[in-house]
Amino acid sequence: MCRSIKTLRPPMTDEVTEEDIHAAALQYVRKISGFRAPAAHNREAFDLAVEAVAAATAELLSTLEVRGSATPRSSTPVG
Repeated sequence: MCRSIKTLRPPMTDEVTEEDIHAAALQYVRKISGFRAPAAHNREAFDLAVEAVAAATAELLSTLEVRGSATPRSSTPVG
């Protein structure tokens, strides 16, 4: 769907920052909403969606178990 969103888990990337998660969430919301920059009357909904997607992404990444990984993903800090 969004080819510019990079994979945020090993072995694709070793360290994930809050900025990485926010950038992916922003790109996703832009894609599904069809807005690069929403109008003022849609800004709050847009920003809330980005925050919700970023939170869901951080939760997913913190609970994934990657096969062959020496340590569980939850021990890797996000942000």
